[in-house]
Order: sequence, then C-alpha cells, then structure tokens
Amino acid sequence: MLQLPKGLKAYIRPMNPKITDILALKLGKKAEIILKTIGLFNEGATIPFISRYRKDLTGGMDEVEIALLKNSYDKLLDIEKRKINIIETIKEQNALTDELLQKINNCFDENELEDIYLPYKPKRKTKAVLAKERGLEPLAKIIMKQEAKNIDSLALKYTSNDVPETEDAINGALDIIAEWISENEKSRDNIRRIFERDAFLNASLSKGKETEGEKYRDYFNYNSPLKKCPSHRYLAIIRAENEGVLKVDVAIDETKANETLSRIFLRAENECSELVSKAIKDSYKRLIKPSIENEFRKIYKEKADEEAIKVFTENLRQLLLTAPLGQKRTLAIDPGFKSGCKVVCLDQSGALLHNENIYPHAPQNEAGKAKAKISTLVQQYKIEAIAIGNGTASRETEFFIKGIRFDRDLEVFMVDESGASIYSASSIARQEFPQFDVTVRGSVSIGRRLMDPLAELVKIEPKNLGIGQYQHDVDQKLLEKSLTQVVESCVNHVGVNLNTASSYLLTYVSGIGAGLAKNIIDYRTERGLFKSREDLKKIPRFGEKAFEQSAGFLRVPDSENPLDNSSVHPERYNLVKKMAKDLKVEVKDLIGNEALINQINPEKYVSESAGIFTLNDIIQELKKPGRDPRKKTKMLEFDKNIRKIDDLHEGMILNGIVTNLTNFGAFVNIGIKENGLVHISQICDEFISNAADKLKLHQHLKVKVLQLDKERGRIQLTLKGID
Repeated sequence: MLQLPKGLKAYIRPMNPKITDILALKLGKKAEIILKTIGLFNEGATIPFISRYRKDLTGGMDEVEIALLKNSYDKLLDIEKRKINIIETIKEQNALTDELLQKINNCFDENELEDIYLPYKPKRKTKAVLAKERGLEPLAKIIMKQEAKNIDSLALKYTSNDVPETEDAINGALDIIAEWISENEKSRDNIRRIFERDAFLNASLSKGKETEGEKYRDYFNYNSPLKKCPSHRYLAIIRAENEGVLKVDVAIDETKANETLSRIFLRAENECSELVSKAIKDSYKRLIKPSIENEFRKIYKEKADEEAIKVFTENLRQLLLTAPLGQKRTLAIDPGFKSGCKVVCLDQSGALLHNENIYPHAPQNEAGKAKAKISTLVQQYKIEAIAIGNGTASRETEFFIKGIRFDRDLEVFMVDESGASIYSASSIARQEFPQFDVTVRGSVSIGRRLMDPLAELVKIEPKNLGIGQYQHDVDQKLLEKSLTQVVESCVNHVGVNLNTASSYLLTYVSGIGAGLAKNIIDYRTERGLFKSREDLKKIPRFGEKAFEQSAGFLRVPDSENPLDNSSVHPERYNLVKKMAKDLKVEVKDLIGNEALINQINPEKYVSESAGIFTLNDIIQELKKPGRDPRKKTKMLEFDKNIRKIDDLHEGMILNGIVTNLTNFGAFVNIGIKENGLVHISQICDEFISNAADKLKLHQHLKVKVLQLDKERGRIQLTLKGID
C-alpha cells in the first residue's frame, strides 16, 4: 500500500491517479511501473538498490531515471501538502465550494495553484484592503460594470471623514479594481504567456561600480531574450546583481501587456471604462509585472541551478570514478619551496609507514641530500609508485624525482590535490591521524587518491574539489541532495570491501547511515575481519531491511562463499546454486567460467520473484565477479620545457589533462600553474551545446595554444587543427 505523508488523505485521494499519469508522461513509462517504483520508495528502498536489484519491477530504469522519478514525485507531494494549507485557509473564510475544491485538487502546477489561491490569500494592509475598509468596494463594482454615468456624483455618496473628496473615493475604488485585475487567473495567465514568449533580460551597470565590477564588464549593458540567455550567463548576472554591481530587470513590452489586459476587462467606451483602463495600467505596473517578473526570475534561476548542478554532478561522478592505481606501495609528496616537500610512505592498503621533509628546492637547495633520502625510502619501503601533488612546486618536484636513478622501474604520477588541505584540517583527518599535523595528512591524502580516488575523495565535501561552476550561487539544498546522490551512486556502483572500508565510505553504501557504519567498524575492531556477508546480521541494529539494501554492494574477498565477493545479492544465492547444480558443478567452478556460463538459459529460471533483467545481471556478474568497473590509471608526460606561462607561445602543441568541464568549455592542465581554457567552439568542428558531450574529466588530450594573455594569466587553447 502506498503511503502519502500524514494529513494528505483529508482532501486528496491516496495516490491520486493523476499523479501517476503525470509522472508516467514525464518519464515515458507505464503507469504500472511508476506505481511499483514509488511503492519501493515508500518501503524504504534506496535508488542504487532499486536500479541494481529491482529492474524487473522498474522495467530496467537506470539510476538517473529513478532519481528523476523520485525528485518529481517529491515535488508533487509538496504541491499536495500546499493544497492542504490552501484548503484549510479557504475553509476558515467559509468560501470553499465543491467546485473550488475540485479545481484545487485537479491542479498540479505550482503557479496555477497560487493563482487559484490568490483572491483568498490573507493580505497585509494593501491600498485595496484600506479602500475596502473605508466602504469603497460597492463603488468599485459600479465602475467595473462600466455602465454608470456621472461617476463624480455617485462617488459623492462614498465620501467620509476617511474619504474627504470624490477624487479620493474614485482612486480608492480603482485600487480595489487594480487588485481584482491582478488576482484574475485569466489576466495572469495571459501576461505569463507573453513573458514566456517575449521577455527580455536587461542588465546595466550600477553607478560608481565600474572598477569593483570589472570582471562583469561583459554585462555592463546587456540585453537578451530571457529564453536565450545561457544558464551560466544568467547565474553570473544574478551574482553581479547580488553584489550590487548590476541593476537587472526582466520585462516585456508594457504597451502589449496593457492591450492584452484591456481586451479582457474593457467592455465599453465611457467614463467608467476610462477609469478601468487607468486601473489596468496601475495593476500591471504595480502588481502584475513585479509578481510575474519574480515568478520568471525564480523559474530561470531554478533552471540555471539545475544546469549548473548537472555539470557539477557529472564532473563529480567522473572524478569519483577516476581510474585507481590499485593496491601498490606508494610514496606521496606534497611539494613546496620554502617549507620543503612533505614525503610519506604508504603500504598497499594506504596505511602510513613513514613521513619526513626534504628540501630539494630554493632557498635550501639540498637536492643531493633529498635524492639520497628518496632513494633510501623507495628501497626500504619497497615503493612501487610515486604520487606528486599538482600544487606549488609540482613541476620542479617532478623533474627532481625523474632525475633520480632508482633500483626498480617506478611510475610517477601527478595527482590533483584540490581539497587536500580541506581534508587535512577536517575532523575526519584528525580522527584518522590524531598524532600527525596537517602536512602529513595532506600528503597521505595525495597518495591515497592515486591508489583509490573514490575511497579518499568521499571524505571531502564535493564543493572543495575544484570542479563545476557557480556552485556557491545555486540552491544549496538541491546541490547537496544531488551531490549526495552522485556519491552514493558511485560508491555502490564500484562496491565496497567490508574489511578495509573506512567508516566514512561505508556511510554512503545503500541502507547504511553513519550509525550502522560505526557499528560495522566497531564489530571489525572487536571481532576481527568479516568472514562472510552473513556476519553483517550479527551487528547491533543491523536488521533485515539494512541487510537487504546493503549486502549486494559489500564485498568479502576471502569468504568461503565466492558470491560474497560479487554483486550477486544474497537473496539470489539459491538461484545460482540451482544453475550450478543443473550444470553438475559447484558454484566456485561456475564463477568466471564463460564456457559453462554460456550454457545457462536464463529463460529457464524466470519466476515471479526473478525476471529476465535480474537473471541477465546475474549471468554477467558470474562471468567477471567483483570486477572494478573503473579503468586503470595512466601516466601523462607534460612537456619538460614548459614550466611557466612565459615558456608558452601561440601555435605550440602540448599534452594536457582535463581538470574541469563547464557549459562554456573545458579547463586543461598543461603542466604549469595556470590552466588553459578550450572554449566550446574550439572543441570540434560540429556544433555542441555542452563540453561534456565530447570530453571527460581527466581525459588526456593534445591541445594547441590559440591565444595568450600573460598579464592576466589567461591561456586560450584549441583542439582543432591537431593531427
């Protein structure tokens, strides 16, 4: 049974069929599938669990579609909650009719709902409210009919101590009419349609803000159709407005607006209609225009937010799924000049073995001593790879390391250290390394990022990872929700080793929150490593629901049951045993044996509880159990002759790596302090609307220097004309 939030049943049928129809139309899915998926939400199932283990119920919807359904369903429920408040308010005014109730219940658009409610909405002391209190509403009704003559003599009857002159009476009546016009659904709907079609976004420089607003110079005299303004540009303009640099207006042609309203409300050509015409102009300028403008500014802000968050979340997904080096003994360096380079040695699981400082650069210039130390550490701790943070002194440190002759082949990687300093000062880092300072923690983070980016990056708030655009300008609640969904998606997509995962990584596993993550760590500390997935049931407060939601995403590599190190859910173990039995082999013989697995006919095992989607997933997992879906990391060699922007010249072709993707282009690291920008127009010859359509985060590229502005530290790059 689908459960709606408490209170909705008072006026709205549980799971109004229209909600199902709206969602089915939006996602292009059958209403039956929508109902089943919402049923899973209401049972407490997570998006990763539903997309991976309930495909038969959802028709194979992926995580993106399920998240869209969840978000859309939540918005509709918010509208349903709003209806309850509206209905209660109208009831208190004894104004709720059966027709009005039906109209409210059949409305699923937020703006339309507020239009319906507007005449009944409690008001502050507006001009119209004051005029009504002075007894001028009957006069307003007479004028609105546009039939009466000699209005001055009629208005005389409505004069009083509060309304001393007939002119005051007429003006008060017009204030009432202006409010009626502004609250009329038809008038608002017509103006709204003109805004949708013809609204312009205008921005101009605020007086005396030329110097302060230099970075917004492109918008000092900006004029564009609102619907054609790119989301990143809209966010920049709104930010400039918030900083007081720009004055911003969203408007339509005022004459066209007044003509539209006149066609609705003018019924004659007389003295009364002239007064109504006056009220129309006042209503539009003072009431309707500001209201509809705010509505559209909100709509376009939400649209821009969604676009920016989409860019951010896609970058985050790619960053979290960066190819890992794997379990190799790693020497990590956080480079620096005056303060030296902090060096740490990590074992294959990321545990800290040793730390110290070296000073190969100016002003100390102890290169010989530093080389000897690094050589000793590589030999002593059996180092297999070296990670160098890409901050200050990174290229100099890379040249220094590559100048050392080691007793083995070592791969040297430049690692993006964005957010490492944030992590090193965080409570998470203090808990992990209470006895070490921030420099050690930062170096450890750099090394671990190379070994397993996902496990390390989940410890850092995504906004501090140096990706995305305008993340501080968008709706922070929506951003946080979207980023959390992406982190959960990536963690569950890759899977988590139950015996090595940190508490923080476990928090993002489906069905496990901070409390259960702590209980898992406590259990592991007290009783030793997990021997099977079944051991999860021994953990305090780890109930059947938590087991159902999480078990398939948790791995136990050394379990006696080989399925415990796969994404096959424990609820399907008996099904796999039956497959093995039918082939006259043990489960362990079946796993990884493609010849045997190809003999399985999934149709034979279809049942009420396991459909063809589930069976195909099981068969694919049996072929490559526990496979890490991420690619393997690759080294990138920057041009050794390029160390600073002054070394560049136009036309130069260089190796680069994509560090950030935005709607307007891609930022590329070419081995110096400043990143270059490949504008969207320079990515390929064909038209594209988004850099992410062609490029990926951390993608290795050949780029050509197109234009240089060394004074401002700006580098324009292109991907065109490169063989």
